[in-house]
Amino acid sequence: MPFDFERLEVCKEAKILNKEILLFLKSHKAIDPYIRDQLKRSSISMVINIAEGSGKFSKPDKRNFYTIARSSVYECVSLFDIIEDIYGIDNSFYYQRLERLSKMLFGLINSQK
Repeated sequence: MPFDFERLEVCKEAKILNKEILLFLKSHKAIDPYIRDQLKRSSISMVINIAEGSGKFSKPDKRNFYTIARSSVYECVSLFDIIEDIYGIDNSFYYQRLERLSKMLFGLINSQK
């Protein structure tokens, strides 16, 4: 694997979770299109910001992109909360996975000080 981000466990985890979220959206077409689009975008944002951050040279630049990725995790959590409130779809599986990813990113962010 030639790129640094491909070796990061947090990126591997984010990619798996992104795929699971996209499959979730594919199987729940009744969810409002705006909510679907936002969840899709924030899920993808987790992955691409980790990748982009790993390509930066300075620690502050890396930390900035990892922080954006973590913010996207929080956005996913809030969207799953909305989905649960409106559609009654249990979000506990995704909540646990997103919480784990958030903690991994927090560690990565702190390593860039």
